[in-house]
Amino acid sequence: MELLANATALFQKGGLVMYPLAACSITVVAVAVERFLFFRAAETDIDGLVARIEHLLAKGDRLNALEECRNAEGLTAGILAAGLKRPYADSRSMENTLSGAASLAAAALRERLGFLDTIVTLAPLLGLLGTVIGMISSFSVMNIRAGQPQAVTDGVGEALVATAAGLCVAVLALAVHSYFVHRLDGLVTGMERGCNYLLDACSRGEEHETA
Repeated sequence: MELLANATALFQKGGLVMYPLAACSITVVAVAVERFLFFRAAETDIDGLVARIEHLLAKGDRLNALEECRNAEGLTAGILAAGLKRPYADSRSMENTLSGAASLAAAALRERLGFLDTIVTLAPLLGLLGTVIGMISSFSVMNIRAGQPQAVTDGVGEALVATAAGLCVAVLALAVHSYFVHRLDGLVTGMERGCNYLLDACSRGEEHETA
């Protein structure tokens, strides 16, 4: 209870900019939770999926390979299913389909990460604004009420609290943003691996039919 009371007093001491900073911190946490759940659902066991459909495609059984992709989890499985969904005149047509599906999947992964990027820049600026407001308040008190150091100290304290809060929120947003960018790169690499395998398998099938 005492910790909560101290935190509330510190929050109030930071001034009005603490409210938008609190909103920023809540946004960071909400985006982190939502993206974590989305990224976890987006993961595909690439090696396992390729192993299951490899022999099917080698036999030309595209229908069962499509069912394997549809039953698998993750974005890469959905992309491969889009590539296997209909016949193509050549591998170039399939490559265009896979490229379009992968672009949409990558866009879905990047969704809401822009909020974190914005907060990384916005939070320190809000802290700086709180610093400026606190210092202005301090110097105003010095001009109007000379000889009252306590009032001056309060203004400086407000400035320091706002600055610290802004930096803390920015660091949190940067850490979360970096984590999800790293995971996004890994998922995109997995998409590329799956698409390249499917294109190679189809190219081998075309060469076999030609022969």
